[in-house]
Amino acid sequence: WGVSPRDPGAVPTVGALRVIQDPSKVQVTAGDNVALGCQVEVAESKALLRMEWVKDGGLGVLCDTRLQLVTPMPPTPCVPHAPRVQLAWQPPWATLSLLRAQGNDSGRYLCRVTLEI
Repeated sequence: WGVSPRDPGAVPTVGALRVIQDPSKVQVTAGDNVALGCQVEVAESKALLRMEWVKDGGLGVLCDTRLQLVTPMPPTPCVPHAPRVQLAWQPPWATLSLLRAQGNDSGRYLCRVTLEI
C-alpha cells in the first residue's frame, strides 16, 4: 500500500483528524523486530482516540485501544495471547512493534483511528 505525502503547512480544522503511516513498506528477515509508525494529528488537544491496527484488509484486528491524545503509553502487549505484538504511544506517534517476526506476520497493516466525541 502507499502513503501520500502531506502538505506540511496544512493544519487540521476543529474536529479534523489526519493519520499518516510510515514507513509505507518494510521488508524483514524472520527473527527481526519490526516497527510500524502511525502519526495522528488532531486539532483538539483533549481528544480521545480509538486506535486499531488491522492486518490484511480488516480481517484481523491486532490491537484495539483508547488513547488520550496528550498522554504517552509505554510499549504494551496488544493482547495477552500475542505478546510479540506491542503498541506504544508517544504523541503524536503510535508504534506497532512485531517482535521476532515470523512468516505468518507478512501482510498489509493499517492504522485505523477514530476520534471519539
